[in-house]
Amino acid sequence: MGSLENGSDEPLTPMGRLFLQKEMNQVIYCAFGMRQPLDVDALKLAIQNCPMFMHPRFCSLLVRDSAGREHWRRTRVDIDRHVILVHGPIAEGLSDEAAVNEYLANLSTDLPGLMGDDKPLWDVHLLMAHQCMVLRIHHALGDGISLISSFLGGSRRVDDPEAVPTIGPPSSTRRRRSDGGGEWWKAVVRVLEVVWFTVVFVVELVLRIMWVSDRTTPLSGGAGVELWPRKLATARFSLEDMKVVKSAVANATINDVLLGIISFGLFKYMDQQSPNAVREGTRITGVAIVNLREQQGLQELSNLMEGNPGLRWGNKFGIMPLPVHYSRSCGDPLEYLRKAKSMVDRKKKSLEAHFSYKIVDMAMTYLGAHVASLLYYRICCNTTFSISNVFGPQEEITFGGNPITYIRANVSSLPHALTMHMVSYAGRADMQFLVAKDVIPDPDFLAKCFEDALLEMKAAASTAPNSKK
Repeated sequence: MGSLENGSDEPLTPMGRLFLQKEMNQVIYCAFGMRQPLDVDALKLAIQNCPMFMHPRFCSLLVRDSAGREHWRRTRVDIDRHVILVHGPIAEGLSDEAAVNEYLANLSTDLPGLMGDDKPLWDVHLLMAHQCMVLRIHHALGDGISLISSFLGGSRRVDDPEAVPTIGPPSSTRRRRSDGGGEWWKAVVRVLEVVWFTVVFVVELVLRIMWVSDRTTPLSGGAGVELWPRKLATARFSLEDMKVVKSAVANATINDVLLGIISFGLFKYMDQQSPNAVREGTRITGVAIVNLREQQGLQELSNLMEGNPGLRWGNKFGIMPLPVHYSRSCGDPLEYLRKAKSMVDRKKKSLEAHFSYKIVDMAMTYLGAHVASLLYYRICCNTTFSISNVFGPQEEITFGGNPITYIRANVSSLPHALTMHMVSYAGRADMQFLVAKDVIPDPDFLAKCFEDALLEMKAAASTAPNSKK
């Protein structure tokens, strides 16, 4: 155990405590492919100098007081205890991608391997034979936005070794916020829309917590599924292809395209694997993770590191149930995008994500962490899948002097049998599918369904009348 430094303990945030409950014990896994063989000493030095690992959360032990409440206590970090070297191939006869995915899938069910009171709740696995660095970080330390921002603060661009990377969503995804002006009555209509959609969607959210659930499909999970063995697969998308599809539907965003791909891909998978097992019009609901920070990117890194209360470190996100409806008769692939955009536009007019954050926060304050975790757990049990999307660097980057070839992320198991996490990087986007293998035995085929869905949507967009050539 590292020797403790003098100073008062700091209590965990409410969301941090949520992720320590057994129902929601979440660990984030992020894999970085490296172009060159791993230099262990160079990577250790880069880790020690990286803003993320210098943050107080990463230099603190998780301790509990006599009342059982959790606190952070500063300690000295022994880097050698946090860096785990994995020599030799993960399994014989597997490609690097398949081997890394197998390692991550096995790691996702090994939660006790990270928990303990003798060192901070993170470690780094260096897969030497596969030129891959895996970060394993407990979700109590922070969410995807704060973690990716701080980690990339310790990286540099390949084309300019003195410059930090540029991250954040394309400007088009923020365009709608800047659209404004007009007569006073339009402002009144917008306010009324916000109130109406907020009430409707918050009521639906509460009903999801209580008893309303999706019908059983070949993708369904449920209580206890988070403990089942996992498999992991990767779907690879071109951001340029996604932009072509986006241009075919007015005012669509990359996130709209992503949801269109998800609905089209899931239906393709079910039609192939379990034809006639799902009734026409069946509702399949995903849980989307929504960032609630005003900014995301390296522009907020200094504020996060300095503890600015408006941009506090930790977990600041809400959830937004996203329903899609199964349909065999949709001949135009772009119809999936149009339906997704229509639904997301209504969701964006509401404050549902903010209310979901407040509901959990109030439950933590007045009812305790266990009750709050059960509320979140119930939502997961009553829906079918979870999805998140994090915008990564726009340029190729290096870490420890070694160019990074891909960035992929996922989290440990939820009651869902299917969790999806997409990270964009240098014009590409990789989506990880973590599945319960007893429910979805062939996640590679599922990944192919998603890749084919984008290609079919691109082909349709190329001939659409309003497509921008």
